Amino acid sequence: MPAGDRALTVTIYHNPACGTSRNTLAMIRQSGEEPTVIEYLTTPPSREELARLIEAMEITPRDLLRQKVTPYAELGLDDPSLSDDALLDAMVAHPILINRPIVVTDRGAALCRPSEKVFDLLATPIASFTKEDGEVVTCPEAKA
Repeated sequence: MPAGDRALTVTIYHNPACGTSRNTLAMIRQSGEEPTVIEYLTTPPSREELARLIEAMEITPRDLLRQKVTPYAELGLDDPSLSDDALLDAMVAHPILINRPIVVTDRGAALCRPSEKVFDLLATPIASFTKEDGEVVTCPEAKA
């Protein structure tokens, strides 16, 4: 296969109970890629892996933290004085606190919320996609 036609390496940190994660996974597959799927609640990333993902996405640990779940409030994670290390420790101890889906390809890494953020990470994104809720999203850069 010529280098220009090489398939991307795609990994998705996925939660099958999440509609955004399911939509993102479907977009990846419809683009012709078969990703490595890591169900991060079953197989959580190590602290080091999580730190690398955050760095690759160019976000902060707080940006990756899910706020609308237990145990966010119970752990007092809304405290702005908590360090990045403390937030990382909380996400490692409670993977449900990690926002999703995270997609990593040869083109970069991103928290794909909304799911159409995945278009920027794919070699041949699909032109349009109908999400589970009926919303149609389009990729302006896709080849029709």
